[in-house]
Amino acid sequence: MRITVIEHETAAGLGFFAEWLAGAGAGCEVVRPYLGEAVPERAADGLIVLGGEAAAWEDEDHPWLPATRGLLRRSVDGGVPTLGVCLGAQLLTLACGGTVERGDRGLEVGACRVAPLPAASGDPLFDGLLDGAEPAVAVQYHRDAMTRLPPGAVPLATGDVYPNQAYRLGERAWAVQFHPEATPEIFLDWTNGSADHLTGQGHSVEELNTGVKAAEARLAATWRPLAERFAAVVADT
Repeated sequence: MRITVIEHETAAGLGFFAEWLAGAGAGCEVVRPYLGEAVPERAADGLIVLGGEAAAWEDEDHPWLPATRGLLRRSVDGGVPTLGVCLGAQLLTLACGGTVERGDRGLEVGACRVAPLPAASGDPLFDGLLDGAEPAVAVQYHRDAMTRLPPGAVPLATGDVYPNQAYRLGERAWAVQFHPEATPEIFLDWTNGSADHLTGQGHSVEELNTGVKAAEARLAATWRPLAERFAAVVADT
């Protein structure tokens, strides 16, 4: 069982997913188009498209984005199990007829609440995932938003800042605006690299990192099952 992974930058790798997917029996074939590697025409048994600093429409600065959107669309049309994360979710949205825009509520960053919507019940990835005694949280770092979902998309989760946090498209494609793969170390790297910007937006880098580190056990408990369930969908396809 092999999963094609599109990585957009060194700082936004598989994180937690590397261990969790391997533990579920999935091997990952990581493609790094920012280093000149070609985006494949077809995914392996499954497809994950990760996040990155780019906006989903910045094709001139990131010339592999059109090929990535094409791969996402072909994967959805072909029934290949697909998971888009943050930028990957936004690329999936554009590829399948939705809209992504610069968010009108500013930056969503840190360990942020994610709440289930009714359709999460019975979903192969989200069923019961966000139903714990305390609110589920996920790592966030984005300023763009999925403002209109693709035709036929089923909303699965919402949040306090931007409502479209997760959806399913068809039977085997999912988009998540947040970062279920992000470790506290990855988040620390992101914030250290943009400390001045965060401070200018009214955020405390120290408080953001303290919050993510404090939530580490909850993050793993919530999002490891998502990775394992995705691997199970890949295995069953």
